[in-house]
Amino acid sequence: MNAVAGEIASSSVERRTFQRVRVKIFGRYMLPDRTEHTCQVIDMSPGNVSLRCEAKGQLGDRVVAYLDHVGRVEGVVSRLFDDGLAMTLVASERKREKLAAQLTWLANKHELDLPEDRRHERIAPANPLTVMQLADGRQYECRIIDLSLSGAAVESDVRPAIGVQVMLGTMRGQVVRHFDDGIAIEFAVIQDETSLHAQFDRNRR
Repeated sequence: MNAVAGEIASSSVERRTFQRVRVKIFGRYMLPDRTEHTCQVIDMSPGNVSLRCEAKGQLGDRVVAYLDHVGRVEGVVSRLFDDGLAMTLVASERKREKLAAQLTWLANKHELDLPEDRRHERIAPANPLTVMQLADGRQYECRIIDLSLSGAAVESDVRPAIGVQVMLGTMRGQVVRHFDDGIAIEFAVIQDETSLHAQFDRNRR
């Protein structure tokens, strides 16, 4: 109990030490009762994160979250508000440095309104036909215009709203842009080149 109290008390110091950035990323988190829930990050620093979510737990609860582009983080609930919670992150100095670098990239990406990470080469897959699945299970045939380790441009008659999470084949992502014939999807995690080619270059039956 003393350790938890210390972690919560340190949050005021961390708020002064780390600059929070507003980012729109999605994820899942687990409460002490082992239940999992979806969430959206409101703002985040290497020391704290605020989540928009329904299940909020209690002050002092340990929370494990898996956030798109960030990965696994752990923390202690330090504040509850109407539509979510804030938690103080429990991380090593090395982890905090990594978070700082990730948040800098995310903040710049959002500020510049980049649809996806352009550091990765874009290719046209040998087999462009695949299936896009929405969160409610509906599936639609679509065609990949081009593809990279971080995202894809997809030609589709169905254009989910920007921010909607989808599955493209076996990869989770979210819609980040609309264009005349389809949508741009940003993957939740950077993909492995080998598995990407294996999925979209294989022959469909």
